[in-house]
Amino acid sequence: MSNPPPSASPTAPKQTPLYNRHKALGAKVIDFGGWAMPVQYKGILEEHKAVRTACGLFDVSHMGEVAFFGPRAAEMVQRLVTNDVGKLRDRTAMYSVACKPDGGIVDDLIVYRQGDEHYLIVVNAGNIDKDVAWFQEHTKSISPNLNNESDQTALLAVQGPKAIGVVASLTGAPIAELAAFAMTEADLAGKKTWVARTGYTGEDGVEIFCSAEDAPELWDAILEAGKPAGIQPIGLGARDTLRLEARLCLYGNDIDEQHTPLEAGLGWVVKGKGYVGEAALAKQKAEGVQRRLVGFVMKERGTARHGYPIVDDSGAKIGGVTSGAIGPTVGVNIGMGYVPADRSEPGTRLVIDCRGKPAAAEIVKGPFYKRK
Repeated sequence: MSNPPPSASPTAPKQTPLYNRHKALGAKVIDFGGWAMPVQYKGILEEHKAVRTACGLFDVSHMGEVAFFGPRAAEMVQRLVTNDVGKLRDRTAMYSVACKPDGGIVDDLIVYRQGDEHYLIVVNAGNIDKDVAWFQEHTKSISPNLNNESDQTALLAVQGPKAIGVVASLTGAPIAELAAFAMTEADLAGKKTWVARTGYTGEDGVEIFCSAEDAPELWDAILEAGKPAGIQPIGLGARDTLRLEARLCLYGNDIDEQHTPLEAGLGWVVKGKGYVGEAALAKQKAEGVQRRLVGFVMKERGTARHGYPIVDDSGAKIGGVTSGAIGPTVGVNIGMGYVPADRSEPGTRLVIDCRGKPAAAEIVKGPFYKRK
C-alpha cells in the first residue's frame, strides 16, 4: 500500500529509537500499525529515485527480533518455518514463512543463523506479539530457550547501488565481500553491529542490527558518510513502491492467514520437514491450488488499489487486488492480486474495478523491476 492507513489503536503509537531524528529531518510521521513512523521526508518519488540511483537510509526498527538459543535451537526454528533450516551455515540467512496447521501464513520472516546454537528470526512489526506467542506455543515441547529482543534492538537498512560503499567506509569489516543473505559482525562508526546483505527494495544493500541506544549516533554517521553518494533518508511510502516494483510481498496485503505460500507463489520456501502446516501444504501441492497471486500491469487509465475487485467481462468478481501503485521506475501502473488458478497465466487479460470504473490489465511474469 503506497500510503499506509493510520492504525486504529486507541493508545499512543510506539516510537523507535530514531523518532526524534525523523522529526528533526522534517519527516511526515504517521501511525503505522501502532508505530510512529516516517512516511516521507522530501517526497515519495524523490526518495524512490534516490534508492534506485544512489543510496537510501531506512529506519526499520519497528520490526521484531526473536532469538533462539541452545543445542536444540535449529530444531525449534525448523518447527516454525517452512524453509529448510538445515541448509543454513553460520552467519547466513534465508527468507521463509511460518504457517498455521491449515497452511495459512502466520507471517513472512527472515531466519539468521548467527551460530550453531544461536538463531534470530526477524518478524513484521504488526505481528510481534502474535508471532512470539505462536513461537512459544509450538516450541515449548522442544525447548524454552526463546527471547523477544525487539525492544533492545534497532534495525537500519542502507539500500541502493552506492549502499555497500557507504557502509564499507565506516568499518574495516569486509562488507563488500558479503554474499547475498550473508552477515558479519562489524564495528560501524565505533558501534558494535551485525550487518546482513539483505533488504526489501530490489536493490543491493544491507540491513544493520544494533542496540537501541546506539541507533541515533549510527544513523547520523551513515547519513554523514553517505553525503558524497547522495544518500537520503527514506520513508515508508517509498519503501512500499520499491518493494512493489520488485514484486516483494507485504504481509497483511499480499499474504495473510487466509492464503498459503503455494497460492502466493512462495512454493520455493516450502522445503523443510517437520514444520507446522506441512501436511496441509503437501495436500494442497498434490491437489493443486485453486487461486494464485499474480502481478499485473494496467493497460487502461486507472490505478489498482488494495481491496479493488478483479472482475470478469460480465462484471462478476473473480478475485481481488492486494497491492497497487504507480511504479516510479518502470513508469506504469502496477499491482498484485489473487485470481483463479486457471486465469493466472502471463498474458491473461484482467479487468480491475477502480471505484466503479472498469480498467483493463494484463498479467506479467516475474518482478516489474529487476536491477542490472
